[in-house]
Amino acid sequence: MKLLTEEQLSDYDRDGYIVVRNLFSKDEIDSLGHAARSDNEMDKSSTQRDDGEGNAVRLALWNHPGDGIYGMFARCRKMVDRVEEILKDEAYHYHSKMILKDAKVGGAWAWHQDYGYWYQNGVLSPNLCSVMIAVDQATTENGCMQVIKGSHKLGRINHILSGDQAGADMERVEEAKKRLDLVHVTMDQGDALFFHSNTLHASDANESDHPRWAMICCYNAASNDPYKDSHHPRYTKLEKVEDNRILAIETNHASRMHTDFADLNRDDTSAKSLKKSQSP
Repeated sequence: MKLLTEEQLSDYDRDGYIVVRNLFSKDEIDSLGHAARSDNEMDKSSTQRDDGEGNAVRLALWNHPGDGIYGMFARCRKMVDRVEEILKDEAYHYHSKMILKDAKVGGAWAWHQDYGYWYQNGVLSPNLCSVMIAVDQATTENGCMQVIKGSHKLGRINHILSGDQAGADMERVEEAKKRLDLVHVTMDQGDALFFHSNTLHASDANESDHPRWAMICCYNAASNDPYKDSHHPRYTKLEKVEDNRILAIETNHASRMHTDFADLNRDDTSAKSLKKSQSP
């Protein structure tokens, strides 16, 4: 049984994204939020990226979903089956990350395409899909994601490493904004944003009193297996789980102990490739 309607698939093809409201229940999101905020390993493993304005963007990243609460979200059928309908292929877990945009201090993300990074990792096609799950409510005040509608049809734009973040060529971004609509994607807890790897997106700093944490699960098509090794995995069979497994997980340390957080300062091959390509 298909989970996405023909209208949703058409919207995704036209706009480069769709929002599925209430994909996760309040109990499911509360469980995820509690687990993440009490996860000392995630906190210690998080990497900071300066946004150029003196604010730090924090994220924690892991490559394999595992059997804990994070893995149940990334592997559940209501997520993966929808992604496979979008990709028209078997999906595997490319990586997941938690964006830790705290109140008053959470920095901005520069305009970019995910494929602008992943191209450097030997991924030949942009047939990848990411899903952002709203752990907290996302508003314009706390720095919700912004997308340029239909920008995935522009193809891959050159990305330039500036400071701690790699961003898309701003001359092209500004021209795209003149012709295409900029949308602030506001979300309630449990909503999920599915977006194409070439969709231009960014977010402002969080200047509000409310945090905006979000989990992003990234998937690659099995037929799009990268041709070389990088800090993200090549094709690895993804074992889906039934949706009810999410609430069956105990959100204590034992349920998350197998999460292997990446060290982006050491392992980020896409950033290293960008640096190399920009060297004189």
